[in-house]
Amino acid sequence: MIYQTATEWLGASGKHVLLFGMSGLGKTHIASMLRAAGGWFHYSVDYRIGTRYMGEHIADNFKREAMKNPFLRELLLTDSVYIASNITFNNLAPLSSYLGKPGDPAKGGLPFAEYMRRQALHHDAEVAALLDTTRFITRAREIYGYSNFVCDTGGSICEVVNPDDPADPVLKELSEHLLMVWIEGSEAHTEELVRRFKRAPKPMYYTPDFLETAWAHYLDERGLCEAEVDPDDFMAATYARAMAHRQPRYAAMARNWGVTLKADDVAHVTSPEDFDALIARALEAR
Repeated sequence: MIYQTATEWLGASGKHVLLFGMSGLGKTHIASMLRAAGGWFHYSVDYRIGTRYMGEHIADNFKREAMKNPFLRELLLTDSVYIASNITFNNLAPLSSYLGKPGDPAKGGLPFAEYMRRQALHHDAEVAALLDTTRFITRAREIYGYSNFVCDTGGSICEVVNPDDPADPVLKELSEHLLMVWIEGSEAHTEELVRRFKRAPKPMYYTPDFLETAWAHYLDERGLCEAEVDPDDFMAATYARAMAHRQPRYAAMARNWGVTLKADDVAHVTSPEDFDALIARALEAR
């Protein structure tokens, strides 16, 4: 770790942290608070994915839908309208809409094979966006004068790395430049996180093995064929399974590469000073 003790962290002239954990536990809240307080550069991995690596796919998906409308089709073919994504740090809906959900096309579902193809694109984009972090630390300092840097990762970081491999290229690169910080939820958070996900799904990447198993289990348990699946119900059920699947992977990342903060403690952080103190305590407890 780049900060071995609380003293090193508190005395650092430039603080670099990477926040990871399930979506909805406070990563973006903390990163946004630090940015708003001043002196911190906020790098969002999901935003980078949605703009740099998946932007064309997202825009093309919008255009594909627009071409089904005769009025918009004519405007598009004559270059009379411009269609683009308006993705932001706090609104990742354009990326979520592109990744889609498998199931009944009448309910907005995709064929499972197409859903898997888009998942593979997301995997490559997430790895690339994570590896871009180091370059953005330099850019933040050299262009904008920020010495403090917070990387706000997506919930699926644990799916694209091997936390038990000391030579994992992504974790090795990140840990050499940032303190890896897990925001750990509890059982009490599970129901609320699933409820939030149903209301506003976040971009999620799942490994092929996990998805294929979850899909087969869902079809078998409910006695359905692909075209009969309610996409929203499948995604909610899969998200709940993912929480249990990801917990040991997050724990291994924190154990081997960083420190842990409790989500309940993070919820009470209202200033950079609060955050500094929380990280210092986590380093002391490690």
